[in-house]
Formats: sequence, structure tokens, C-alpha cells
Amino acid sequence: MTDRIKALAVEVIEAFRSRVISLSLAESCTGGMIAAAVTEIAGASDIFSGSAVTYVNEAKENILGVCPETLAEHGAVSEKCAREMAEGSRRIFGSDIALSVTGIAGPGGGSTAKPVGTVWFGCASAAGTEAFVCHFGGGRRDVRRQSVERALSHLLKACGESGVK
Repeated sequence: MTDRIKALAVEVIEAFRSRVISLSLAESCTGGMIAAAVTEIAGASDIFSGSAVTYVNEAKENILGVCPETLAEHGAVSEKCAREMAEGSRRIFGSDIALSVTGIAGPGGGSTAKPVGTVWFGCASAAGTEAFVCHFGGGRRDVRRQSVERALSHLLKACGESGVK
């Protein structure tokens, strides 16, 4: 874990704890790296409900409840899938905020429409669900690291915008 990721994870835990907000995750291309970063920090149990690592489509469907039609029509690396993953995580773990990540870390698997480094994030809360895409450069390790950093940064933003006190 990089110093930056560790610092972000500490900030997330402190921010969520101060607002008494719970967190859950749904990870695909990061394979549990976000959950590992959060749980590496003492006090994570105060805010962290759990995580589902759903690498294959069947796991996204069976564990998180992602619609088969979403995967067939839009693919796993899509706005719709990221939204449904976040909503599924929030439902399963009963968390205030759930974040999902699904993308193409490489080196293979990319296409013209979805090149390597394309990563979708979803964030679900009582206020609704949002999704956004990032395009990261570098190799597999770089894409995954940047995805973790972006996820943690977004959680800080989501915590600040949450209507939960």
C-alpha cells in the first residue's frame, strides 16, 4: 500500500466515523484492494460493513443482484453495471454509502470503445446513486492503484455530501 493510499484510507475512516456513516464496497478489477486499504487501518470496524469481490459476471449477478440484461446489453464495465453493483452492496450490507468499481486493468481485454484503463465507479446512498468513469494510464498495477486512490478520494467527497449525520 502506498503512503498516499494509506493516508486516504485514514481520512476516509476519520470522516465516516465523525459523521457516524457506514461504508460497504463492491469490487471487480481492484480485487479487494480498496477493502484491504480500509481494513489495514485501526478503527475500520467502526465504519466498514463489508465488501463483495465480484470478479466474474455470474458473481455480479448472484451476489450483488446485477441484472443479466445489464451485463448482456452494456457489459460489466459500464455505468449501469457500476450503479447496480453499488446498489447491491448497499442493500446486502445495509450501509449508508456503498462504492463499486469495475474496469479493465489490462494488459488485455480492452477494445476501441473500452480501452485498457477504463474504470467505472458507482456510489449509492439514501440520496441516490451516481456513477462516473475514469481512464487511467500505465500497466495493470498502475490502473489498479489509481482506481483505489480515486475510490478513496471519492468516498471523502461522498461522505461530505451525505445527508446522514
